[in-house]
This record gives sequence, structure tokens and C-alpha cells, in this order.
Amino acid sequence: MGLRLDTMIDSRSSEVPSLPEVRSRGNFAVTPPMNRFFKTMLLAGCAFGGGVAGTLVLNDAERLKAQTSRPAPPPASATAAGSLAIGERFEAVIRQIAPSVVSVEAIKPPAPGKTKPVEESGSGVILRLDGVPGIVVITNNHVVSGARADQITIHLADDKIYRPSKVWADPESDIAALKLEADGIIPAAMSDSDRVREGNWVLAFGSPFGLNRTVTHGIISARDRGQVSLGSTIRIKDFLQTDAAINPGSSGGPLVNLDGEVIGINTAIASHSGSNSGVAFAIPINLVKRVVRQLVDKGSVARGYLGVHLAQTLEASDAIKLGLDRARGALVESVYPETPAAAAGLKGSDVILQVDGVAIRNENHLINLIASLPIGQRVKLQVWRDKRAEMIDATVGDWNKAQTRLKVEK
Repeated sequence: MGLRLDTMIDSRSSEVPSLPEVRSRGNFAVTPPMNRFFKTMLLAGCAFGGGVAGTLVLNDAERLKAQTSRPAPPPASATAAGSLAIGERFEAVIRQIAPSVVSVEAIKPPAPGKTKPVEESGSGVILRLDGVPGIVVITNNHVVSGARADQITIHLADDKIYRPSKVWADPESDIAALKLEADGIIPAAMSDSDRVREGNWVLAFGSPFGLNRTVTHGIISARDRGQVSLGSTIRIKDFLQTDAAINPGSSGGPLVNLDGEVIGINTAIASHSGSNSGVAFAIPINLVKRVVRQLVDKGSVARGYLGVHLAQTLEASDAIKLGLDRARGALVESVYPETPAAAAGLKGSDVILQVDGVAIRNENHLINLIASLPIGQRVKLQVWRDKRAEMIDATVGDWNKAQTRLKVEK
């Protein structure tokens, strides 16, 4: 069975019985919410019972050790103290962030070939962003896409229910913001996600399988993950990777550091089965801030582009054939006519190594970097061509205008 990347939503149609199985819709896996959790709860009860039994056994062991002259080894007590400290830290973070976590439900148009609307659910987090008036709930676009504001329901931690007064969405980054008009709302604190490092402890909040207010923990496994496929609409990919358990229904929930600050928005997992396998992805909160500010201010996100079709990866064998000593950079497969790339003289088989002195790791890094630049900015590209490096000047184009032109031409 191949590895699949799933966006974490619960989806159901009133035409189809709610079954605990994964259905694929295009490149998105959609998992119906599990309406009956008896087996799950039984397993959870067994796990909890096992934990209690384990504690009782350990406590008995401690009493036995106290009755002998053998001292307990120092590492054991140090470990216990450390475990207690981290557990208390988790508890404090949960108390701090829980009031800001919400669940989101959306009624979408019927799926192709169906007549009944599709109900989908995910998670979200309440934030107050600089430059954005009032309070917004941040979630994933794939949770609410296709639904109007009056078809979206936000469930707060205190069980109050609201509808958003406005919806902003950016399919290319899979970010959506819901305007929330309510009093006494507690927004979560945010961190600088650029400062996140591998190995940092994190907590993931969400509503997997409809189980609201679920919290799991793990670490940051990697940064700058972009070589993942999440469907044709999601083009801007710059994920934090974590091993915290994330499952269907967790999409849009916050990924939080041990200071109780949001560092990312849970979005997808890599899985053979459609459920958690320890490889999950979250959108960095700094990217969320930039996108939402533009959505609110301008109604859309301005992005730059060059107009090249890039290879998904630069294989080591291809790098060697091209005379490179490492498989880094973005390999140009073709250049679209009447684009900034064509005007700059870029060619197929060029490898873009640097943009204004910034070394390019891969094709996704190049896309994200160019997309973040102001439209009309001049850039210097270091390009590998005919087994030597040369410099090319290019002008960043307007991606939105290019998309409009392509639609008209089609």
C-alpha cells in the first residue's frame, strides 16, 4: 500500500451511512466521523486501566524497596521528577490554550453524482492578529471550502455556538479565517514560528473523530517540509513536521509550544491507512499571519511567479549528469511563453541554485521564495547551465494576473 497524504477532516453525506472507513476524493482522503465509539472507548478504558494497574504495581515496588537496605538508584528518581515536571507543564499549557480551541462544522454542496449536501468537520483556534480588526477563528480552507458563512458553525469550548459573519480563504496555502462576532472570547497567544527548532516539545489540539477537546503531544520532527503532495489547489507548502498524533477532524487545530503559544495550524498527515502514523504537518503561524492580513486587507493574497515548470525533485543521478556535486536547487523542465522566466532567458534543464544570494534547497523552496517577493521586484538568479554557473536577471511577475490570463486562454 502506497503512502498517502491526507487532510484531516471528518466528512459525511446524509445519503451514505456513517462508517469508519476512509474514502478518497481526488488527492484528499476524507474520513466519515465515527458515530459509535464503543470499541474505541473500550480500548481507551483498557489503556487507562492498564495505566492504573501499572501505577499500582510501581507503587508496590517502591514500598518493597523501602523495606530493604538497598537504596533506589538516583537516575530513577531523577527521571520521575523530570516526568512529573513535564506532565505539570503539559497540564498548564492545556489550561491556558483550551478556551481558545474550537470545533468547526460546514455544510458543503453535494459531491459529484450525489444530491445531498456533504457535512464536514474540523478544528480551529481563536486568534487576534495585528492589522486584522476584531477576532478571527483560523482553520484550514479544506474544512470550509464551498460553504457559505451561514453554512458554517463554530463550537466554542464552553459549548456556545456561533456562525461567522465573514469567511476569508486562500486555497493555495489551505488557510481560512472566520470572522467571529462575540463577547468574552479568549484569543490564544502566538509565537514566532521561525524560531521553532527540531526536538521542541509540542501539543496538538483538535477534535479527531468528533472527540472535542482532544490533546496529544510530541516533538517537532522537521522544519521547512514542502516536498509533499496535497492536491492541485495547495501550492504554498512550508510545513512544520511533528510526531504528535493527529487524526481526521484535527484539521485547523493549533500546534502549541510549551509556553502555551500557537506555532502552527494542523493540516495533514502522511499515512498508509488514513489515520495517524507519527508523521503530521502544520502550517507555520508566521505564514498564517501574512496570508490572513492580505486576505482581510485586499481580499486576496498577492504572490510572485517566474513562469517555469519545475521537476518535483532533483535526483542525484540527474545532478551528476548535469555536473553538479550535490542534489540541491530547482530543476527547470520547461519555460512557459510570455512569462518573466521566458523574458529572462531561462531554459529547460537549467538548475536555479540561488535567488539574490539565497541558496535554493528544492523546487518547493523556490516557489515559496518567489511567491513571497513583491511583484515587479528585480532578482538575480544563479543558474547552472552547461556545467557552469551563470547569473541571470529576472523580474517577479504577478501570479494572480497570470492565472486569470490562463483561464481566459483556456
